[in-house]
Amino acid sequence: MSDDRPDITIPTELLPVDGRFGSGPSKVRPEAVEALMASAPTYLGTSHRQPSVRFMVAALRNGVAELLNLPDGYEVLLGNGGTTAFWDSLICSFIDERSEHLVFGEFSSKFAAAVRAAPHLEDPVVVESEPGTHPDVEVRDDVDVYALTHNETSTGVAMEMERPPGEALVAVDATSAAGGMRFDPAAVDVYYFAPQKCLASDGGLWIAACSPAAIQRIEAIAASGRWLPPSLDLRIALENSRKDQTYNTPGLATVFLAAHQVEWLCQQGGLEWAARRCDESARILYGWAEAGDATEPFVKDPAMRSPVVGTIDFEGVDAPTIAGVLRANGILDTEPYRKLGRNQLRIALYPAIDPADVEALTRCIDHVVERLS
Repeated sequence: MSDDRPDITIPTELLPVDGRFGSGPSKVRPEAVEALMASAPTYLGTSHRQPSVRFMVAALRNGVAELLNLPDGYEVLLGNGGTTAFWDSLICSFIDERSEHLVFGEFSSKFAAAVRAAPHLEDPVVVESEPGTHPDVEVRDDVDVYALTHNETSTGVAMEMERPPGEALVAVDATSAAGGMRFDPAAVDVYYFAPQKCLASDGGLWIAACSPAAIQRIEAIAASGRWLPPSLDLRIALENSRKDQTYNTPGLATVFLAAHQVEWLCQQGGLEWAARRCDESARILYGWAEAGDATEPFVKDPAMRSPVVGTIDFEGVDAPTIAGVLRANGILDTEPYRKLGRNQLRIALYPAIDPADVEALTRCIDHVVERLS
């Protein structure tokens, strides 16, 4: 922060209990950190092939299946590298010949670009819309995978998951949606995500809920003779996941924190409870923005507004300055997504974040704006 940042102190009584609103990495619940510390002597620093770690991997896999209400036959796979690495796995060992991509933000565009660069695949079909909106699927007979995004983290746009007609499989980037947004698992074949958002953990791990059809596709491509780097071979990931382990060593703390968060969500009432909690935070944030003179939701269509990542435009006041003042007062990571280039704040609304803290945040922003105006 530059030296010319306004010296504004937010009264203590206005501050949220927890000031972490980052869209990823996200707030990690203190209870999970305490549980990790208690388990550290017998868990951290042990081989990922040992029972204590495999037990935690099993807890995460089973917990995800319960949280997402996966149908019979669906399997939960794990691997290292996060969502970006999983895109490469999809390119290598899931897309057969050609995919269609809905692009409406930074992360959906990155996957499409990676597929376009793959020499063994045909050029993808890219259906694009302006940031702040999402396009609709173009049903085609010449694609074997539809690549969708449940929630575009960069823009705060969400879309409903519906299976297009036809034989193509559906792969959904749910990195910022999984565990906070409702969906029908039967509508998708691969629902993949990283745990540093709704699962309130660290990054570096990917998790994928796969349908029987997806498993069949993974096995067919592995048997086809296509060269596959072992770390990107989803059949190897499948075989290891069935043993409750990963192909190479995972971040043990990441696995533990994700499993702890999933268990907490299931104990509270599962995905429906988590989604209602996110909905309440979104209602508070968007309602406040619509009522303000200097604020409005970036996503104009309420049906497309994300319940887990809120983007708010500002007029007449510099949003990055607001974020800097908030940070100086212990309210973190409200800065806008850098490449979107808008005068806005981006605020996480994940299940670990108390809606009361979201309401407190809006009061703090109002306090800052009044002193900047």
